[in-house]
Amino acid sequence: MMTDAPRIRIEAVSKRFGRPPAGPKDASPPTVGGGGGDHVAVDAVSLDVAAGEFFSLLGPSGCGKTTLLRILAGFEAPDAGRVFIDGRDVTALPPAARPTNLVFQQYALFPHLTVGQNVGFGLRYRNIKGADADRRVAEALDRVRLAGFGGRRPHELSGGQKQRVALARALVMEPAVLLLDEPLGALDQKLRREMQVELKHLQRAVGITFVFVTHDQEEALVMSDRIGVMNAGRLEQVGDAHAVFERPRTEFVARFMGAANFLTDGSGRRFVVRPEKLTLRAAEAGAASVGPADAGTVPPSFAARPVTVVERLYQGLSTAWTVRDAAGAVLTVYEQNATPFAAAARLADGTPAVLTWDPAHEVVLDG
Repeated sequence: MMTDAPRIRIEAVSKRFGRPPAGPKDASPPTVGGGGGDHVAVDAVSLDVAAGEFFSLLGPSGCGKTTLLRILAGFEAPDAGRVFIDGRDVTALPPAARPTNLVFQQYALFPHLTVGQNVGFGLRYRNIKGADADRRVAEALDRVRLAGFGGRRPHELSGGQKQRVALARALVMEPAVLLLDEPLGALDQKLRREMQVELKHLQRAVGITFVFVTHDQEEALVMSDRIGVMNAGRLEQVGDAHAVFERPRTEFVARFMGAANFLTDGSGRRFVVRPEKLTLRAAEAGAASVGPADAGTVPPSFAARPVTVVERLYQGLSTAWTVRDAAGAVLTVYEQNATPFAAAARLADGTPAVLTWDPAHEVVLDG
């Protein structure tokens, strides 16, 4: 349950490296120390995360989200700014002295140890042994639905089970904050979706603050209480899933969240309309239409723009229509396929058409 006092407070944190990190992730080398290079990995980021919140850092590879997570964990020291957890300045503390635990994409399980021994590995360093340790290990395994698996070896587990063991190993330490660096990235799509639901249910059950790093937009929308979209080391927008998806503030956020239609009006105002909010109809009166408003009932208050149909792509649950306006801008309209639209076939490639939308669905972009 979230409270008013922030569990995490990040104040103007910045981090530079001598060169851009290599590889598919934006993680830096596993060292703690100053930066001062030319590459800005994190640029004056300030953020509050509430107690009991599931917060996701979302963005493409290289945007700085993993570097920021490592700063929270203590594996990287910021060049500027401060990090607080429960009001305590932890900026200079090493990872072991922070009330955090980090779960990686790689499971990092010890193959020669049992599941129970893997989960309880960190307890030994806190001098928690015997019956108390056994109880906490059993509770952690039960939380991740692996009760009775304590005697198995990692090679006897599926990918999803290994990931749950990694989660149990983090939860057994009872951290105030659990940091997750794309922990579902190694799973196949079906298992990944199942684990998304499980992880959200687990977070609600234990009430621990989760900070989750992902490049997957759908994953962030499904799981998060709030999302911070990162770009080039900065937080472009922070908000709940609905706000980030439906009301993007910048063109980067709009594009990253899948908005395909960027338009400019006569005054130079730049705005976006999501594909499912558009109606496409043939130019001749009473002809075929695609979209939320029927061709015969489009209100006169709707905005309109002449276009030409470029192509139609059937996508199973929906059909995507690509059109081009007189200025050459390429726009997309989505049609849900729950109801057959026999007349829609008349909107063939090259057909002159009119694109209409409710101005209430326009989202004006910053700048």
